Amino acid sequence: MNRGFYTIMAAQFFSSLADNALFFVAVDLLVSMKSPAWITPLLKLSFVLFYVLLAAFVGAFADALPKGKVMFIANMVKIFGCALVFFHVHPLLAYAVVGFGAAVYSPAKYGILTELLPPEKLVAANGWIEGLTVTSIILGTVMGGALVSGHVSDMLLSIDIPLIDTGITNKTEAALCVVVGIYALATLANLKIPDTGCVYPHQERNPIKLITDFANCYSILWKDKLGQITLAVTTLFWGAGATLQLIVLEWAKQSLNMPFDKATSLVGVVAIGVAAGAVLSARFIPLRKSLTVIPLGIAMGVIVMMMTQVHSVWIAYPLLILIGALSGFFVVPMNALLQHRGHVLMSAGHSIAVQNFNENLSILTMLAVYSIMIRLHLPLNIIITLFGLFVAGTMYMIMRKHKLNQAEHDNLSLIGEQKH
Repeated sequence: MNRGFYTIMAAQFFSSLADNALFFVAVDLLVSMKSPAWITPLLKLSFVLFYVLLAAFVGAFADALPKGKVMFIANMVKIFGCALVFFHVHPLLAYAVVGFGAAVYSPAKYGILTELLPPEKLVAANGWIEGLTVTSIILGTVMGGALVSGHVSDMLLSIDIPLIDTGITNKTEAALCVVVGIYALATLANLKIPDTGCVYPHQERNPIKLITDFANCYSILWKDKLGQITLAVTTLFWGAGATLQLIVLEWAKQSLNMPFDKATSLVGVVAIGVAAGAVLSARFIPLRKSLTVIPLGIAMGVIVMMMTQVHSVWIAYPLLILIGALSGFFVVPMNALLQHRGHVLMSAGHSIAVQNFNENLSILTMLAVYSIMIRLHLPLNIIITLFGLFVAGTMYMIMRKHKLNQAEHDNLSLIGEQKH
């Protein structure tokens, strides 16, 4: 079991590392193509599009095969998406193909945790997975910024393999070779993931029935008093997190006068905070206490608005670490409880698919709104203030809803091994 869990962590680390490095390579490619600023949010949007479009199908696919094999197939799709750039396919389309692979990958990588581990271990396991994922975000962010910087790209292009003409002529292609190599490492790790022996009933293949089944699972999770709260929190978190990543890049440029390859380090700073928060919550928050962290989401929204008053890098770093720590501390217990509740109510793959659908629909919506705001030339400080108010206000409404649910029935009694 332990070896299987560590193998999953290795596969997740390398795959996530490549995903995040690739994003910044693609952003730099858009900049070099002189694309307008409002196109950049669409890059992230194209990545998450298939999470929404395939939500009804990827859960059944994840439950139909051993999870390690599903993750292997998904990483091969990601490598194919990277390769498209070499054939001059537009970054939005190539990154969308990588997103297709990520959408297939996600239900398997989280679903296998519920197959390997008992419920009381899920918060700790999620703490490790999220901590490692955030570490990969930090390193991927730094790596992505470094790969497109002049010094590193020149060094990569100077590498000469005797008797072989690689055909690599620019910094984007050189950076993509490194990214593909990291995906290859993840793919090798996938081959070592053990078969848990967990067998689900025969999975439906009729698209109409799959959509109907997904809609049923969607309804079950949102109607459940625990499921609806955790799903609402994680849905908000991922939409806000994706938007905040782009806001920080623009904020670094406008308020701190930082170039792109330096601005990426600030995204990494937020991720450091998330990692610290994730580790702390895994250490101190048991599954039954997961819902006590909701007020931290309100605090995070309020603190985000303080970014409008910061113009010094030395103040920006601790502020962004604090924002990241608050988000990491509250999202890990929420994620673990949602996984546990979804596993109780339905299969692991289907519950993660419902979660992905909601979270990525949130990302699509918030990125689209952000892109429109940029297109309308709304001042960045106004965007940051509206963003912070939205996060804090939504978290407050979720907290009120949980209190109303608890007043009707002690839903916390539903948490535990005996409910599996």
